[in-house]
Amino acid sequence: MKIAFTAPMKPLDHPVPSGDRTMGRLIVKALDSLGHEVTIASRFRAWRKEGSEAIQSEVRAAALKEAERIAADWEQTGYRPDLFLTYHLYHKAPDWIGPALTDRFDLPYAIVEASRAPKRQTGDWAFGFAAADAALERADAVAAIHNADLDCLAAVVPHRNLSVLLPFLDAEPYLRASTAAKPLAAAPMKLLAVGMMREGDKTRSYEVLAAALAELRDLPWHLTIIGDGPMRDHVLTLFPPERISFLGALEPDVLPEHYARHDLLVWPAIREAFGLVLLEAQAAGLGVIAGDTFGIPDIVRNGETGLLSPEGDVVALAANLRRVLDSPDLADRLGVAARQHIVDVHSLSSGAARLEALAEKAVRNHKSRSGGDTA
Repeated sequence: MKIAFTAPMKPLDHPVPSGDRTMGRLIVKALDSLGHEVTIASRFRAWRKEGSEAIQSEVRAAALKEAERIAADWEQTGYRPDLFLTYHLYHKAPDWIGPALTDRFDLPYAIVEASRAPKRQTGDWAFGFAAADAALERADAVAAIHNADLDCLAAVVPHRNLSVLLPFLDAEPYLRASTAAKPLAAAPMKLLAVGMMREGDKTRSYEVLAAALAELRDLPWHLTIIGDGPMRDHVLTLFPPERISFLGALEPDVLPEHYARHDLLVWPAIREAFGLVLLEAQAAGLGVIAGDTFGIPDIVRNGETGLLSPEGDVVALAANLRRVLDSPDLADRLGVAARQHIVDVHSLSSGAARLEALAEKAVRNHKSRSGGDTA
């Protein structure tokens, strides 16, 4: 299948690393692994930090101009994809390009990682919200990345078009590292936190983590922090310096060995959609102590591969940490189960199978909508 791909939230070659960029690249890699021919149709970024009708109208005009450019190129070269696939769509990053091209060329249209916040139906983001809804209504198949988004999407997406496509990763480097280097847990427990240090939810996660660890000063533990950003100085002042190691931002290819040297990943996950680092940690054989936020319960099995606490609840997070710090063998059991969970549910091959089903659904629904044969 020839698939035209775009990511209005963040293009795949954006210079700033993030879980969103990584997930987009993984989608392309998974589709390639199935033998599909994936073409990046556009690197246009629709996302804007601030919203207003004036701003979004400008973005829409630029997006439609980009769609015209792509259409002219397709017509000149004779290229015609079998499917147009958009990754990550919501009110701050609507997709105008996909609907324009799929209407013009009568193509199946699929969206992966769609979310919808009805409170944005009015106010500064109303224009972007309406545009995102229009794309959702046009799509032949829509996949949420976790179950928490389903109810809001169901208001505009027909049931037959809607599904959940659980996140996945290329687990092999993490699985290899866990086999080669994963030690048994022992006091002082080796804790790991991985997260960018930017304003907002990431900084709040570090603040909640620091407050929880302050409740555990009586127990032996050491925290390694991987990440960097403009809030670094503030974040590092939150933790006792003698009990942390700060490694800064690391290249992706060295992350697996660092994960595998630790006993637990600890992350409050404030407002996290799902948290790719939680998948990486589990693949490397680490149990997870985290906040019960949005899609986290879809990737961390509470009581089996990790322990989850209400979002932002310092006392509950500290209690879960204390439970494992008091029982290193529990950390080992969580880690073993976590590794197997990734193999069974969240590997690249698992993700590829879910993407294949989504693509087939989009083609099938498009034929049905167009009055074609669905047999």
